[in-house]
Amino acid sequence: MAETLLFNALREALDEEMARDSTVFVLGEDVGQYGGSYKVTKDLYNKYGDLRVLDTPIAENSFTGMAVGAAMTGLRPIIEGMNMGFLLLAFNQISNNAGMLRYTSGGNFKMPMVIRGPGGVGRQLGAEHSQRLEAYFQAVPGLKIVACSTPYNAKGLLKSAIRDDNPVLFFEHVLLYNLKENLPETEYLVPLDKAEIVRSGKDVTILTYSRMRHHVMQAVPALVKEGYDPEVIDLISLKPLDMETIGESIRKTHKVIIVEECMKTGGIGAELIASISDRFFDELDAPVLRLSSQDIPTPYNGNLERLTIVQPAQIIEAVEKMVAGGV
Repeated sequence: MAETLLFNALREALDEEMARDSTVFVLGEDVGQYGGSYKVTKDLYNKYGDLRVLDTPIAENSFTGMAVGAAMTGLRPIIEGMNMGFLLLAFNQISNNAGMLRYTSGGNFKMPMVIRGPGGVGRQLGAEHSQRLEAYFQAVPGLKIVACSTPYNAKGLLKSAIRDDNPVLFFEHVLLYNLKENLPETEYLVPLDKAEIVRSGKDVTILTYSRMRHHVMQAVPALVKEGYDPEVIDLISLKPLDMETIGESIRKTHKVIIVEECMKTGGIGAELIASISDRFFDELDAPVLRLSSQDIPTPYNGNLERLTIVQPAQIIEAVEKMVAGGV
C-alpha cells in the first residue's frame, strides 16, 4: 500500500492505461509540457510525446469534435477539461455526436472516449468556474456519468472508463485533488455502474456523491453520538443510477435523504426522487428529503458561497427530523 493524493491516483491511472494500450491518448489545454491545470498529466508528455499527450488550442468544440472522430476510428481519447464548465462550449459534440453516434450508426462505430476534469464549487472561483454539470448532461442519451470521491475509486474508475467502449463523463471535484489514501500497488478496477456502501446502518439511507460524501461523513460521528445509525451510499455512477443497491438500502431503512452539491431544480436528486417513487414508493415511511445547492449562480464571496451548498450541520438536522418523525 502506498499513500497517494487523488490527483496522483488519476495520473497513475492514465500512465498505466497509456502504457498498456497504445491507442490511448490525452488531449486538452495545457495537458502537455505544463502538466495540466491540476497536474494530473504531469510528466506524461515527456514519457509519451506530443502525439499522445496533445496540447490543444482554447477551442473546446474543436478538440472535442476531433476526439469523437478519433474514437470512431479506433483510438481511445481522454479529454481533459481545464475546468468542466468550459466544456459547455462542446455540448453539441458531447450530446449530438459522442452520445448518439454509436446508435445512429447502427452500431458500426464504438465511442470509447473519456471526458474528465475539475468541477464543482471550489473556493471563490466565481460562478463560471463553479459549475455542477452533472445535471446538464444527465438527460443526454448514450452517455455514462461517473463522479469519483476518493483516491481509491478515482484510480479504479478512470481505468475502467478508459477501457469502456462508450463515452464516459468523469467528474472530479476541484476540492478533492489533495485527498490522501493508501492505494494497492497491484492493479485494480472499480465498476462504473455500482454505488458504494460507505457506511452500513439501519435508521436512514443517505444518498450522496463527490465532495458531499465527505460532508456526510463529517456529520456521521455526531449522529452516532446521538444514537442514530445512518447508512451512507456514495452513488459514484450518476448515469445509470445503481437502483439495485439503493433499493436494498431503502427496504432496510425505509427513509431516504439525498445530499448533493447539484442544483435543486432538475438536479441528480430530482431524478433520484422520481426513480425511488417509481420503484420503491411502498417501502417509504416518509417523503424523500433532498438537500441541494441553492438555485443561484455560485457567489464569489466566500461566506455567500458557503451558504449556497449543504453543510454537515444541515445533514445532522435533517436526520434528526426524519428519524424522529418530524419530516
